[in-house]
Amino acid sequence: MDARFTAEQDEIRRTLRELLGKRCGPEELRAAVDTPAGHDPALWTALAEQLGLPGLALPETYGGVGCSVTELALACEETGRALAPSPLLTTAVLTAPLLLALGTGAQRSGLLTRIASGGLTAALAVPGPALATALALTGHDRSGEWAGGGRAGGVQARWADGGWRLYGQVEQVLDGHSAQLLLVAAHAGGFARSRVLLFLVRGDAAGLTRVRQTALDATRPQGRVQLRDVEGELLGRDDGDVLPALARLGATAAACLAAEAVGAADRVLERTVGYVGQREQFGRPVGSFQAVKHRLADVYVRVRAARSAAYYAAWAAAREGHGEQAGGLALAQALEALAAAAAEGIQLHGGIGFTWEHEVHLYFKRAAGDELLFGPVHRLRAHAADAAHVFEEAGR
Repeated sequence: MDARFTAEQDEIRRTLRELLGKRCGPEELRAAVDTPAGHDPALWTALAEQLGLPGLALPETYGGVGCSVTELALACEETGRALAPSPLLTTAVLTAPLLLALGTGAQRSGLLTRIASGGLTAALAVPGPALATALALTGHDRSGEWAGGGRAGGVQARWADGGWRLYGQVEQVLDGHSAQLLLVAAHAGGFARSRVLLFLVRGDAAGLTRVRQTALDATRPQGRVQLRDVEGELLGRDDGDVLPALARLGATAAACLAAEAVGAADRVLERTVGYVGQREQFGRPVGSFQAVKHRLADVYVRVRAARSAAYYAAWAAAREGHGEQAGGLALAQALEALAAAAAEGIQLHGGIGFTWEHEVHLYFKRAAGDELLFGPVHRLRAHAADAAHVFEEAGR
């Protein structure tokens, strides 16, 4: 593994940081999360037109840039620093790889080209509490129970009048209330022969109802998706198995999420160091006290270690068979680093750290919210250990 970044990778990071610094400051962030969509469409357009961000990891055949997971993770690190509310995670990280892996030729050419241009946003409609299981981050579920188990709950699909019709409800779908395209996980075949398939649903489809839900982390908007006799287009073929594809996606998603968390942790640490260097107590800067130095030094070590793990996970995710354990472990380490950095930031900012007017608390909510969606941390590590047969080796 060559740990050095190329000139192109450094340029992606620099350009994106400059753009987000101008277009996604604290005031712009608050204004964006308060909109019905929960993000700024103008910023998303700028990210697409100036940087090609939605298609960064898509092949050039479909209008993408043709980069790897590493470049996408570096972009996520920068969006994580700013807590930029955008459809990047749901569109480019969670949905586009599934379209590329499972879609027919017509589906790939018709949808990925629009995604790469920024003209189409997409969301993966998997029940929020089950997202980590669906992506095989906290365990393998080869039966698809996370999607409703074929019983009441989740989404059911049946073939009628020459097409697929979807029924059901999905809670806590990231960007589910605003995405122009939904990739819905649904059970087909009834209870006895139930299997999970993925269906494409237009955001304006008849019978589709979407409502934005209140979320702990407002920078990650979530929606409730209700389907009542909604027309759906099967992704790929009905004899395919989508569960392995979702599990493979988990390695990429974990690497990008870890990079996001590292970027957020680095930014809140940077803000805290700057603040304690200015705030005075007993006639001297708070940052000059040895206890404060030790606390921030501990956070610095956590962030640096998490960054190394995230970069390795991104490298491994681009290589078949390398990324499964690395992604989950990197995500666990990054979430812990972000939680520690945000907690110290709130403490060391004193009376203003926990107030709504200050943005430090947003980083703490990002750490807590991501652990609820993609963790918890101890299960991420336990699953990685099981996949690597650590305990089996120790028992011999």
